[in-house]
This record gives sequence, structure tokens and C-alpha cells, in this order.
Amino acid sequence: MLELLNVPLLVGGLGLFIHAIGELSSHLRAAFTDDARDIVKKYTRHLLGAVVIGTLVTLILGSSSAAIILAIVFINAGALDFRHAVGLILGANIGTTFSSQLIALDIAAYSYVAIVLGLAIFMIANDERWRLGGQIVLYLGLLFFGLFLMESSVEALKDSAGFEEWIAKLNNPYRGAAVGGLITLIIQSSSATVGLAIVLGKQDLISVAGGLAVMLGAELGTCSDTLLATLGGGREALKAGIFHLVFNFFTIVLGLLLFTPFVQAVEWISSGQGIDNHIANGHLLFNLGGVLVFLPFAQLAIRIFDKVLPSPQGA
Repeated sequence: MLELLNVPLLVGGLGLFIHAIGELSSHLRAAFTDDARDIVKKYTRHLLGAVVIGTLVTLILGSSSAAIILAIVFINAGALDFRHAVGLILGANIGTTFSSQLIALDIAAYSYVAIVLGLAIFMIANDERWRLGGQIVLYLGLLFFGLFLMESSVEALKDSAGFEEWIAKLNNPYRGAAVGGLITLIIQSSSATVGLAIVLGKQDLISVAGGLAVMLGAELGTCSDTLLATLGGGREALKAGIFHLVFNFFTIVLGLLLFTPFVQAVEWISSGQGIDNHIANGHLLFNLGGVLVFLPFAQLAIRIFDKVLPSPQGA
């Protein structure tokens, strides 16, 4: 099995993908103007507005972790409190599914266009805003080039009976979720974990059930970096990090308990599409469904968190 896997290509592609996500988030955050920050503060006063803003911010930053960490930064700066950050966190869980839809598109082979264009803009432009835009386009291209390398590295595994036997074990939702969570803890990127599942789906190397189980585990593993971001912060920031963990944990438990009807719903929605699209659509359905199910209980959850973890002032 291992002799068929191009390990250097897989590791290189995965490393490039993770690096590109980090750099893309960093540069997009730099492009996040003061006016945009003011909009975030203004429209997070109401829960539904905060969900919408959280979704949009995640689309802009390209990372749910980056959006949630930004919310934690706002909390520590006194611009937001936990009550207003809840909606941002819920919205971030929806916004992150956009990256899965992009990954499922068959555009990785044309990533060189964005790389060349972004590099040209960065090298030629004198204006800092144009140079920043060029870097964003460049890292977007590198992200998809990393996916292209990963796709190429696993293609030969189609001929491996051993790999087919191992990957079939991921059809067990608990085993698949454990693998997805472990991978995400190691590489610190749920987008990369879900992206890897989608890559395997494109090559028909993983089943719909296996890919969705890995996706569920990745949703829990992604909580680690946001929890780390709360270290050294205040009580409100800590509550935001713990809420993210608790929310993801309970939605994953619900997803595992209802795994069979969940898979059936994804297969119905994605009828006629490839396994990669099934996984991407399942990612969207799971996160959007989790937020919709939770919203009626949001105020109750906020009161419980405020009571269990009151601020130093007793609020």
C-alpha cells in the first residue's frame, strides 16, 4: 500500500495547503479594514445579525478558526462580550463550508493561473493595497496547487487492496470521526482534513459514509487552536472558546447518533454528483443544520454559560 502512495508528494502538498491557508488568512486579515471591524461591532448586537456577520467574516478570511480567533481578540479588546460572540462562532461554522465547496470544484489543475497572476501583481505593483491583493491571489493559487499535489499523490492507491480494506473501516462513523479528529489535532487545520477527504473522494478512494465520518471528527479537532487563543485572555474569551468546543461536541454527537439518516439525506441532496461533492454538501448540511437546531436554545445556553462561568464583575 505505502509503495503506491507518493509520500513526498502527499506531505509536500498537505504542507503547502496548510501554509497557504495560514498565509491567506493572515493577508486577508490585514485587508480587513477598520470600517469592516466597525461593521462587525455594530451588527453583532443581535444573534441573527451576528450569525450573518460570522458567516461573511469566515468567507472573507477563508478560515473559521481565524474568524473565531478574531472574535476572541475583539473580546479581549473590550469591543465584544461573550453574548455577542456566540453568533459569530455559529456563523463561522457555516462560513467554513464554503472552502469545502471550492475544494470540490475541479479547478486545482488550473491553480498555476492564480499563482502566476498573483506573483505578477505583487512584483509589478507599487501600491501596497495592490501588492496585498497580489499576495492573496498567489496564496489562493498555492492552496489549490497543494490540493493538486495531494490528488496526484493518492491516485495510484486505486490499485491497492490493502488501502481499500483500511479505508473501508472508516465507514464506521465512530472510527472515521476518531481518525478525522486525530488528523486535525496533528495538522491543526479542519479545512485540510476535510480537503483530504474530498481529495480521496475525487479518486473514489473513500465512501460517502467514510468521508462524512472523517468530516465530523475534523469539526471537533478544529476547536484546539481556538482554545489556545483564549490562553492569557479574560473570562469572556474563555467562555467563547469553551462554547465553541461544547457546541461542536454536541452537534457531532447528534450527527453520530443520526449518522444513517444523515448519510441518506446527503445522498439524496447530492444525487448524480461525485463522492467529493457528497462530502462537501454534507459539510454544509451538517454545519447549517447544527446552527438551525441550536438557535432556539441560544439564549438559554448563554445564560447557563454566564452562570457557570461568571465574569469577575458577576455578570
